[in-house]
Amino acid sequence: MVKMGNPGKKLGWEIRRHFSVYLLLLIPLAYYVIFKYIPIWNGQIAFKDFMPLDGVVGSRWVGFQHFLTFFHSFYFWELLRNTLFYSFGKLLISVPAAIILSVALYECIHPRLSKIVQTLAYLPHFLSWVIMYGILLVLLAPGDGIVNDILKVLGKEPVVFLTNTKTFPWIVILSDAWKEMGWSAIIFIAALMGIDPSLYEAATVEGVSALQKVWYITLPSIRPVIVMVVLLRLGTILDAGFNQIFMIYSIPVYSVADIIDTWVYRQGLLEFQFGLATAVGIFKGVIGLFTIWVSNYMVKKAADSSLF
Repeated sequence: MVKMGNPGKKLGWEIRRHFSVYLLLLIPLAYYVIFKYIPIWNGQIAFKDFMPLDGVVGSRWVGFQHFLTFFHSFYFWELLRNTLFYSFGKLLISVPAAIILSVALYECIHPRLSKIVQTLAYLPHFLSWVIMYGILLVLLAPGDGIVNDILKVLGKEPVVFLTNTKTFPWIVILSDAWKEMGWSAIIFIAALMGIDPSLYEAATVEGVSALQKVWYITLPSIRPVIVMVVLLRLGTILDAGFNQIFMIYSIPVYSVADIIDTWVYRQGLLEFQFGLATAVGIFKGVIGLFTIWVSNYMVKKAADSSLF
């Protein structure tokens, strides 16, 4: 029997006893070490004129030059505006849509219908944006797209959706909601499963309608989960969806489609300005940290519910 007074021996004994379980931790541990912790060391190239032959340590120190290059860029405010528009637009559309879907599935009295809808809502999440772009072309193509065919039947002129600066932003926001709504609803469905059924039974006895149950029981019960999801999304508020926009944007819509990540891809990677790309990444991380801290403080004061 191992003495419990020695923490080191106790830990070693626990590892030997559950060796197969701890062995499974090596995969996520290796992932975080390689892709999360090692890049922290390489993050110093944001302050250096990085040259691959000189390495991270040997490259010349330039201070905040890369940050100033980004801030003084002619497109800085346009990039920031587009990024925030898409981020907040997706937040305001996707989260309520996921909540509505989860509540509808939870309240559905037909199990088979609920499973079919749930499966169909999940499927787009597993499709890449390359495939989603193909689907959007089939739906929105100006010549033979399904939507434009319907418009022609109704006597309307066809619309060039993907190269129109007025329609493109809404296509980005709504297509993202369509793709991720089902997957995002999973966490809300799990929260709904934890609601005490006796609350609904008591409400039924009192003659409360279905909509009143949702408004006064369901939504308040999952409010902490909603707050957590929103706060976590605010932490990545400057990530507007590089893969999505990179696949569907084009030169005619650069003014409303170009975001920070696509600009970094062109300027930082295609032109091998790795220091600039890293500086923008640090800038996004700092803004995200500040946003989530301020939002968490405000929500904690107003609703007595917070992430930390």
